[in-house]
Amino acid sequence: MKKRVHLWISGRVQGVFFRRTTQMVAKTLGVCGWVRNLDDGRVEVVAEGEEEKLKKLIEFCKRGPPLARVDGIDIEWGEYKGEFERFEVRY
Repeated sequence: MKKRVHLWISGRVQGVFFRRTTQMVAKTLGVCGWVRNLDDGRVEVVAEGEEEKLKKLIEFCKRGPPLARVDGIDIEWGEYKGEFERFEVRY
């Protein structure tokens, strides 16, 4: 079943290749959406795809790439909208 998930990740998550690595993981999973840095130091992710694949993306975001330190993650599930064709890094 396809779903949508919105994530806000806090900790040392900027300047540690979090966005790029998230994009690579999402592409490998076949998940579409985007990732971006927020002004408050968090990283935001919006992704759509099969629920099981989204859960795998969330598991990655809970730990991040090797240089990251994830202190918390807020997760909001929603209905699939089908508005994305790929997964991109937004600036």
